[in-house]
Amino acid sequence: MRRAFFILGVVLLSAVALCIPTTGQMAGKPAPAKAAAGGTPWSYDATYIEACSCHLFCPCYFNTQAEHPYCEFQMAIRVNNGKVGTVPLNGAKFWLTGDLGEHWGDQHKSPWLVVTFDPATTQEQRDAIVKILPKLYPTDFGKVDVDEAAISWSVRGTEARAKLANGKGEMVLEQFKGNDGGRSVLHNVKYWTAAKNDGFVMYKSKVHRWEGFGHKFSYSGRNAFTIRIESSGTL
Repeated sequence: MRRAFFILGVVLLSAVALCIPTTGQMAGKPAPAKAAAGGTPWSYDATYIEACSCHLFCPCYFNTQAEHPYCEFQMAIRVNNGKVGTVPLNGAKFWLTGDLGEHWGDQHKSPWLVVTFDPATTQEQRDAIVKILPKLYPTDFGKVDVDEAAISWSVRGTEARAKLANGKGEMVLEQFKGNDGGRSVLHNVKYWTAAKNDGFVMYKSKVHRWEGFGHKFSYSGRNAFTIRIESSGTL
């Protein structure tokens, strides 16, 4: 798993250097991480709009395999607050698109990932996010591409929407109604390596599409959710 962390970090850092131009409710903030000797503390509090190719609810969160030999996902991420070393992450927006594949859980290997940064996210923030991504998602993506596009992001009423201005990715999610007609929330289930989350607010995708970097998919009526997570550690 440490090898997976290292490989993804190196690939992403290289991609950022070459391709990117310089440019629910949860109380409180994540506790600051204590730095080990020579280590860099980081903290991360972010809200996600997320969808994938599995049916509701994605079995990847309960097993080491997806529903199919693939799990094509998109995550539109807005960082509420956080820091990597002295670099604040507050307000940063980025987008993850990829395929977990069938061996993300047992071999920690996945086929591909595209990281898209909003132009308002500074170069310092991009570099910092790249450093912590392997800590958040411990799988070795075989191919990693980096892009830049404005990200629109909103959760209003029973609908969540996110879109890339370059047209490559879009999500429109409709909230899944609970037994009382209100929202349905899944609690006490771990979100990847995050220390805390405020529950998976269930949605179904109306639009979940991507076309870019040689990859294309489109789904409707599949798994989707919004969630707020907290995590921290030392690099």
